[in-house]
Amino acid sequence: MERVVITGVGLVTPNGIGTDATWQSLIRGESSAAQITLFDIDERYASRFACEVKGFEPTDFIDRKKLKEMTRFTTFALAATKLAFEDAALELSDEERETTGTFIGVGLGGLENLERCTLVLEHKGPGKISPYFIPSLIANMAAGQVSIAHGLRGPSLAHTSACSSSGHAIGEALEWIRRGRAEVMVAGGAEATITPIGIAGFSAMFALSRRNDAPKQASRPWDKGRDGFVCGEGAATLILESLTHAKKRGARILAEVTGYGATSDAFHITKPAAEGSGGRKAMQMALADARLNADDIDYVNAHGTSTPAGDVEECRAITSVFGNNALDKKLWVSSTKSMMGHLLGAAGAVEAAICAKAITQSIVPPTINLDDQDDACPLDFVPHQARERQVRHALSNSFGFGGTNATLVLSAVE
Repeated sequence: MERVVITGVGLVTPNGIGTDATWQSLIRGESSAAQITLFDIDERYASRFACEVKGFEPTDFIDRKKLKEMTRFTTFALAATKLAFEDAALELSDEERETTGTFIGVGLGGLENLERCTLVLEHKGPGKISPYFIPSLIANMAAGQVSIAHGLRGPSLAHTSACSSSGHAIGEALEWIRRGRAEVMVAGGAEATITPIGIAGFSAMFALSRRNDAPKQASRPWDKGRDGFVCGEGAATLILESLTHAKKRGARILAEVTGYGATSDAFHITKPAAEGSGGRKAMQMALADARLNADDIDYVNAHGTSTPAGDVEECRAITSVFGNNALDKKLWVSSTKSMMGHLLGAAGAVEAAICAKAITQSIVPPTINLDDQDDACPLDFVPHQARERQVRHALSNSFGFGGTNATLVLSAVE
């Protein structure tokens, strides 16, 4: 079975355009939350802030003529992929393009265009709907446009499993290479749901924080004062290669993807199962797949959304899996959602990329805003400031509505 390594990362996030810009912002503990500017928002909205990608110019990455085919989530995916290929210094041959696949997880797709075209239909009639409406909307078009742009003729799939979408995309790309069906896979996630209907919908579920007077302090995983997550947007692309292929071309290797677990709570459409049982099983599955013991893990990038129930159940699941290693605070856990918000379908890929950076840089990013830690969550969540540590193995959790769970294990390459 082939070993699978990460040789390139591209990030477009609320904390920066580019992997280094994002990473440096996270290490400094900076929140990207602010009042929404992507649409006119008023006091009718219970939550009026989000983590937006700032200063993004699509034409820096995409031909202007192509933009009419796309909505925001697809432009993010194309930008992140261009950055990832550059980071990997990867030039594919025509033969390699025949088998290289594109797996990009997306939760909701082109939500803003669905909203916009619905209003056009209502006010101007069906004859005014753009012929690009459907192609710009569907979730698989991030993978489709990336495969077109780079001539990748292997499988093109959109994993749509809520907030686990891109965790699943990376895990399934891992399996594709392991089975010898490809030597290179492009895997990641993209999301852009900061729209009127998106914010109103999540607010109607009481899922979003309502700290409108202090948005930068709103995302506060495991803090007693948490009241919901902060919506984010962006994309991440990882270049995955077989170790054999990466070595043959002399690639710089960032980390190895050693484990993958996927489960379902089979419990509730939005609430996590008691004791985080589904997440616990996903972590155990990923550890077994990586052939690691729980004590081998140095860092967990948690799902950690800042919701009252979700944070507690994930903490219980981590405690169950890692036992005294977690309770004695030898295991470090943090949530980078405290700084960049919840990127929904893109979150798993972004956070896997952050784990790869933690491994290569020997730094664990912090959980900011953890001012009054919940007594029900007694772990070391790396509050406020980043810390230096050799990270040999890192674990990333992504849990989604519908009870879907994905866990990845990343490891340093000896």
